[in-house]
Amino acid sequence: MKIISISAYQVFDSRGNPTLETEIVLENGLRGRGTVPSGASTGQFEALELRDGDAKRYRGKSVFKAIANVQDILAPALQGRDVFDQAGLDQAMITLDGTPNKGRLGANALLGISMAAAQAAAAAQGEPLFAYLGRGRGNLLPLPEIQILGGGAHANWRTDVQDFLLIANGARSYAEVMEMTHNVYHAAGDILKQRGKYFGVADEGGYWPEFKTNEEPLQLLVEAIERAGYQPGRDAAISLDIAASDLFDEPTGTYHFALERKKFSTPEFAALLADWCARYPIISIEDPMADTDWLGWQMIFKALGRRVQIIGDDLFTTNFERIRAGIKKGLANAVLIKLNQIGTVTETMAAIRLTQEAGWLPVVSARSGETEDAFIAHLAVATNAGQLKVGSFSRSERMAKWNEVIRIERELAGHAQFIGGEIFRKILPDQ
Repeated sequence: MKIISISAYQVFDSRGNPTLETEIVLENGLRGRGTVPSGASTGQFEALELRDGDAKRYRGKSVFKAIANVQDILAPALQGRDVFDQAGLDQAMITLDGTPNKGRLGANALLGISMAAAQAAAAAQGEPLFAYLGRGRGNLLPLPEIQILGGGAHANWRTDVQDFLLIANGARSYAEVMEMTHNVYHAAGDILKQRGKYFGVADEGGYWPEFKTNEEPLQLLVEAIERAGYQPGRDAAISLDIAASDLFDEPTGTYHFALERKKFSTPEFAALLADWCARYPIISIEDPMADTDWLGWQMIFKALGRRVQIIGDDLFTTNFERIRAGIKKGLANAVLIKLNQIGTVTETMAAIRLTQEAGWLPVVSARSGETEDAFIAHLAVATNAGQLKVGSFSRSERMAKWNEVIRIERELAGHAQFIGGEIFRKILPDQ
């Protein structure tokens, strides 16, 4: 099935910032679209998101250069090619860009086309996207990781820790996850209202109250779980995204909590996180150390890796070679997977396969600047990834993904699987 045309145009993400959407038209008239998300807390090893940098237009955030690269360079090279050859299309774009970080044409330009091609191909096959991407083998509904409290770069630094999240590890179905999360999320909101600390929601839909310490949100989460009628740890557990690269001062080798005016050496920071895990029902920590502090990663994994999921995000940036190096060094047991960190669907799926082959867990993730595109819900099911991190339980760009999993479950009918918190048994022998 040949590609007849490829076009790109500027739309807007959940923060009201410009982003790129691409549309592919096939010879039979069917179309596919891909809308590219954007991160705020971005790792230094991510593929480049190309923005114009013209302060007079959209405060420098417009994407007209990336759009021009789609229409003037990428589209002419790909028109007439077979839309079912996803790997060939993606490789042709990588070759045309010719840089290690997709910095010439922009990872956003490549990703828009890559996502649109997959959508168009699925439509041409008459299949849902998850079935097309997974070649009929994807049927595992993901366990959601859902933000309750936002901090760091996503919430104007109300806390130094970026995300305080809920994992309904005791849920027996995806529907039960949704009910438990609904109850805990709103219980947390009720507590904040009663204490006069309800200030609305941050970029990813979580509450962003003021705290005096970075430990107070952990106490609030435990209280919200209990108020909702659940047992912390057994029914619902805590997940943290430390985003430690944002806290790390590389010249001095120290981590800083500005909220508390504290600084920590690598061993001290590892000890703090281990102490939290001993006193709170924490089942997962993302980016506990900076992306350049490999010794710190080894230290924290040695301390917690048998009982806590240790996820690398900024450390790995969905990059095949960085993940492979992390596996060799034994730095983690899970990898955060973000399409726009690497820039093509093919490379993203290869990163998931590598993670799974190592016996680690992939966690498919959205970005803080999201769109209504629910591609990642399909990606999580297609690859049997087992976990999905989208943000909170509010804002339509977040709920669109959770709702899409409900639709996918209906499509799968009796073939859908859900193993929930059992997935952690693959990596956590002490749980």
